[in-house]
Amino acid sequence: MRRRAVVWLLLPVFVAVTGNAQDKPRVHVIATGGTISNLGNGTERRTGAELVTGIGDIGERVDVTVEQFSNLASGSITHEMWRKLAGRIVELSSGSRPPAGFVITHGTDTMEETAFFLDLTVGGCAPIVVTGAMRRANAVGADGPANLRNAIRVAAAPAARGRGTMVLMNDEIFAARDVAKTNTTRLNAFTAPDAGPAGVADPDTLDFYREKPAGCHAARFPLDRIGEFPRVDVVYAYIGADSVIADALVAAGAKGIVLAGVGRGGSTPALGRALRRATENGVFIAVSNRTGSGRTGAGSYPDSLATLAGDRGIFVNVSSLNPQKARIVLMLALAAHMDARAISDLFSGY
Repeated sequence: MRRRAVVWLLLPVFVAVTGNAQDKPRVHVIATGGTISNLGNGTERRTGAELVTGIGDIGERVDVTVEQFSNLASGSITHEMWRKLAGRIVELSSGSRPPAGFVITHGTDTMEETAFFLDLTVGGCAPIVVTGAMRRANAVGADGPANLRNAIRVAAAPAARGRGTMVLMNDEIFAARDVAKTNTTRLNAFTAPDAGPAGVADPDTLDFYREKPAGCHAARFPLDRIGEFPRVDVVYAYIGADSVIADALVAAGAKGIVLAGVGRGGSTPALGRALRRATENGVFIAVSNRTGSGRTGAGSYPDSLATLAGDRGIFVNVSSLNPQKARIVLMLALAAHMDARAISDLFSGY
């Protein structure tokens, strides 16, 4: 039986005792762009301040502050922007009046990747809630205002503290590790295929399905321990896949390759041989799958790598992490100068 932590957020709970901002939880909104701000004309986007202004009386319940980090489609987000965004959250969290929580507005196309990166690199008690929209800001039935409002509610909630980074879309709360975008256009595009949602934001309450952590969230990769991001790529397996892409990536300087394998992580013989050659050049191989859910595991490796299965550190399976998230873990592990055995142990924890 699942255990549920329910937080009642009825109006009296939110009303400030004295009417001063100091008596309300403060949520800091960092706007990065995305469909939630897009007005559909190719150039004009709403700012984060305009988005917050458009959600009505939330300021009566929560002290909301806003800053504009960027205003881009999420496909334009870079690794260095990730580093700066995480650093900004760490900076604000260590200030004289740290926020109770953070909300990041973001495009949905790469939302799961940014959320997972923040979950891995930012520790502390203050929750980080990433949200966005499937419909443009001026579309009929725009979902952005409701998503932003609910994200602020989650970020301000005591029961959200210690839960790390989450994604809030379509009234559902997802853990960053579990969430994936699984539809191109629908309002319910975000799911957690293997784990399900971590909770829901109903009109009168936030209902968390998992017990609140006992302590604060710990960053697996604190920013001060991360060096330059190495090149890590994803190679997709399919019928007829040969060695060309994998060999080209090694030649281009890739330090890690994630295989999006068929089934439980399988590959074609030609691609498998190329990955084996890559390991001989010091490239770390992580085996994921292209199915969208389910685990990779022992015995599911490409035939040409099967003889290496017991050789820790040459390559690993990534449990149920999808390829794009496995790539982030491998990139951070290499940037943190972890050795092969430590990387293998790290992935076994997922």
